[in-house]
Amino acid sequence: MSLLLYFSPHSCCLAWKGIVGIFFLPIILSGFASCPKHEDGKVTWSNWSHLNPLTLKKRSEGLVGRCAHFTLEGHKFLIFGGSIHYFRMPREYWRDRLLKLKACGFNTVTTYIPWNLHEPERGQFYFSGNLDMEAFVLLAAKIGLWVILRPGPYICAEVDLGGLPSWLLQDPNMKLRTTDKGFVEAVDKYFDHLIPRVIPLQYHRGGPVIAVQVENEYGSFNKDKDYMSYVKEALLKRGIVELLLTSDNEKEIEQGSVEGALTTVNMDSFKEKFFSRFRQMQRNKPILVMEYWTGWFDSWGRKHHVKSADEVEQTVSELINREISFNAYMFHGGTNFGFINGAVYFGMHRGVVTSYDYDAVLTEAGDYTEKYFKLRKLFASISEKPLPLSPQHTLKTVYPSVRPSHFLPLWEVLQYLNEPVKSHIPVNMENLPINNGSGQSFGFVLYETSICSGGYLHAEVHDIGQVFLNYTILGVLNEKVQDLFIPNFTECQLLRILVENQGRVNFSWKIQDERKGLIGPVKINNVSLEGFTIYSLEMKMSFFQRYLAGIQFLCPYPYKGMKVSLAGVNLFLYLKPHPFQGWVSGFVFINGHNLGRYWNIGPQETLYLPGVWLHPGDNEIILFEKISSGSHIYSTGLPKL
Repeated sequence: MSLLLYFSPHSCCLAWKGIVGIFFLPIILSGFASCPKHEDGKVTWSNWSHLNPLTLKKRSEGLVGRCAHFTLEGHKFLIFGGSIHYFRMPREYWRDRLLKLKACGFNTVTTYIPWNLHEPERGQFYFSGNLDMEAFVLLAAKIGLWVILRPGPYICAEVDLGGLPSWLLQDPNMKLRTTDKGFVEAVDKYFDHLIPRVIPLQYHRGGPVIAVQVENEYGSFNKDKDYMSYVKEALLKRGIVELLLTSDNEKEIEQGSVEGALTTVNMDSFKEKFFSRFRQMQRNKPILVMEYWTGWFDSWGRKHHVKSADEVEQTVSELINREISFNAYMFHGGTNFGFINGAVYFGMHRGVVTSYDYDAVLTEAGDYTEKYFKLRKLFASISEKPLPLSPQHTLKTVYPSVRPSHFLPLWEVLQYLNEPVKSHIPVNMENLPINNGSGQSFGFVLYETSICSGGYLHAEVHDIGQVFLNYTILGVLNEKVQDLFIPNFTECQLLRILVENQGRVNFSWKIQDERKGLIGPVKINNVSLEGFTIYSLEMKMSFFQRYLAGIQFLCPYPYKGMKVSLAGVNLFLYLKPHPFQGWVSGFVFINGHNLGRYWNIGPQETLYLPGVWLHPGDNEIILFEKISSGSHIYSTGLPKL
C-alpha cells in the first residue's frame, strides 16, 4: 500500500513499537436556462442570461414549482445543480471549483452546512476561513451560480455523526432527530445563530439562494411524526422565505416529506417507472432529483467505488430530455481532512476513508475527468450561447522520496498535552470535562490505571483500543473483541488503553449510540478497575505549538516502532510500506493541517496535500503512526484510491 498526499516540506512523527510515534524531517522546497424548446425531438435552451444572480436586480418571484416545471421570475427554469462542500477543501480553491462548475454548464451549486464543524463546542460558533459559508455563497453568486442550501440540522454527507455535534451525546436520554426537548433546544440555539447569516443571502434579499432544504433523508430515520414540521417551522419563523424542499431516497420519500415543502428524490440512475409513480404522488409539481449520485464514497477495508462516465452522461441526458431538474452529487467531493469522516455500520463499524473523491465529475484535487468533458459537451449541445472557458488544469509536483530524521515515543508526548482528567471510573470521550464542558469530539483518548495482577481483561471499546502493560503492547480490543488475557507479573504495573475514534456512524438509527472511548467499566477477572488518569489526544493546533516549542531531545532515525514523513507542492504523496516494516495506520499533519487517516487495509493508498498549505522554505510534517513505521515517504502526481 502507498499513502498519497499533496504536500509540503519538513516532517516529524510519533513512533514506538506497538504504538504511535513522532518524527521530524526538515526539507527545503524552494446560463443558459430560460424556456426549453423541443425542436425535432431535441431539447435546446434559449438565452436566459438575464436570470443570473449578478444581473437580475428586479426580483419579485423566486423559485416556484408550477405544474410540471419550475419558474424563476415567471420564466421556465431547470435546475442543473452540482454539489460542492466548502468545508472539504481549502478556501483558496473555492473559486477554481465553482468556475469549473459554471464552465461545465451547470447553473446551481448545492452545499450542506455541517453543524458539528460550525459549533464544535456548545455556544461557540465558527464561520471563518474554510468555514466561511457566507463567503462561499457570495462567491458562487459572483461567478453566476444560484445556490441551494442544505442546513440540516442533520446532513449525513458521510461526516462524523451526520453533521450533528458530538456534545449532543453527553445526555444518554436525549433522542437525536426528534422533538425531544433537549435536542430541540440545541437546534433552536444553533438556528438562532445560523439562519440570520442565511437571510441576506436569499433570492428575495438580492442573494443567490433560491431554495433551502428541510433536514435530510428523514424518511430513512422516521422516528417522530412531528419532527419535520418542527424543522420546517424553525426555518420559516426565523425568516427563510425561499422554496423549501425535502430530500429522500426513492423508497422513503413519503415518510420524509412534509406539507409546505417540495418533495425531492435521491437516486443512482434514471428510472422511468419511478418517475411515473412520483408524478402521481406529488401532482402538479416539478420533479427535482436532489441527489443524482455520480459515484459513491469508500470505507476502509472495502473496494473502491466507480461509475462509468457513459452511465453518468446517459442518465443526465435522460433527465434533460424529460425536463427533470437535477443535482449532481457530487460534482466535486473533496477531502475528509482531519477527523471529520463519518462511518457506516452494516454488521460492523467501518470508517469512511479520508478521500471524498466520490468518483465525482472533478477529482479530489479538482482535476477534470472524462465525466466532466462528456457533461460539458452535452450541456454545450443544448445551449444557444457558448459555455465559459474551463479554467486551466492544476499542475502537480513530484519530489524525491524523503526519510524521517527523528522520532518521539507517544509516552514522551504526554507532557505536551493539556492536564489529564482524573476519574474514579472510565469516562467516554464525549463526557470528558474539557472544552468548556463540551467533551471531546475527535481523535484519541489514553486511559491509564494501575493493576497488580494479571487475568482476563474485559472492556467495551469504540472504536479500536490498543492495550499496553507499561510500554509493551498486549493486544487490541474493538466492538467484536472485548476480552484480552493479561499474563501474570510481579509488582504493580501501569495498564494503558489507547482508544481511537474512527468516525461516528453518519446514517441510520445507530447515531443514537455513537459514544467513543471506553464505554462502561473496565474489569479484570470480573472486578472493576478504579482510579483512571485520562489523556485527551485531540491533535489540535495548540498541542503542536506546545510540542514543537518544547522539543529538545529526539531519538535519531531509524527506530524499531513507528515514524513520520514528508513531501512537496500540491501533489499526491504516499507512504510505501515494506512487506515487513511498512507504515500501517495513522495520521499525517503538515504545518498544523491534519491531512487525515491512512491505513494499509485500503482501498485508499495516498493522501492529498493542497499546495496552498505549504510555506516557502521549511515545512513541518508530523506523522502519528500507531503500529509500525516505514522507511521513506514518496510523492506522486496521481492518486491511488
